[in-house]
Amino acid sequence: MIIVKIGGSVFSDKKGKPENFDVETVREIAREIANFYPREDFIVVHGGGSFGHPEAKKYGIRDGLPEDWESASLKRIGFTLTHQAMLRANAKFIEAFVAENLPAFSVSTSSVFITENGEVAYGDVEVIERLLELKFIPVLFGDVSIDLAKGIDILSGDQIITYLTKMLEPKKVIFLMDVDGIYDGKPGEGELVQNLSKEEIDALLDRLHCTAAGTDVTGGICNKLREAKKIAEHSEVWFVNGKVPGRLSGAIRGDGFGTRLRG
Repeated sequence: MIIVKIGGSVFSDKKGKPENFDVETVREIAREIANFYPREDFIVVHGGGSFGHPEAKKYGIRDGLPEDWESASLKRIGFTLTHQAMLRANAKFIEAFVAENLPAFSVSTSSVFITENGEVAYGDVEVIERLLELKFIPVLFGDVSIDLAKGIDILSGDQIITYLTKMLEPKKVIFLMDVDGIYDGKPGEGELVQNLSKEEIDALLDRLHCTAAGTDVTGGICNKLREAKKIAEHSEVWFVNGKVPGRLSGAIRGDGFGTRLRG
């Protein structure tokens, strides 16, 4: 089984109009998956892009639910609006995959995961396992979450994948990005790291100045690397450019161009 993470920057321009969606790129990703399905089982997880991030940031969902009734009432509305935005993004993914004859099936993340201080405290993966047995392709997404400590929070797609990897032991996890992989500096300035071991990640985080969260509400590349270090305990990990046709296929085969993370 292979888990594919489709980053928000692959299917959407966060600086563009709200809720813009690159149908052609997602259709190409679906076509490449179709070349390996049903020989391989797949789980797809997508990010927020221009859908969930604006609402999450506007309402400060990461800050949790305050005790003040008036402030909390506004947060509850923001929580709902963020989730609804992600459902709209997810619906577009399902449409694109079904158009390529793939039985993609939406799994609402906030209904199956509970967090504690932003980390997954519990996830009910039984429905996901059953969908895989029935040859569906479960499609999850970064979402809001009920949080045991803060009341509400954001659960990133990367964290979802870390939990799924621990529970389901996929043979491969592939992160699709809008750059060619992991760089040892800013893309275009630093060099592409084609082979990386999990022991090298901490030093790379230091070089990238990953002392705080990135510009998006889920922590950007720094968060990806931290989660990838955990994922590498259980699975081979790839980072490839999801906007370049053929790169996903190469990672699935194991001869692709990008960054390969060894456990």
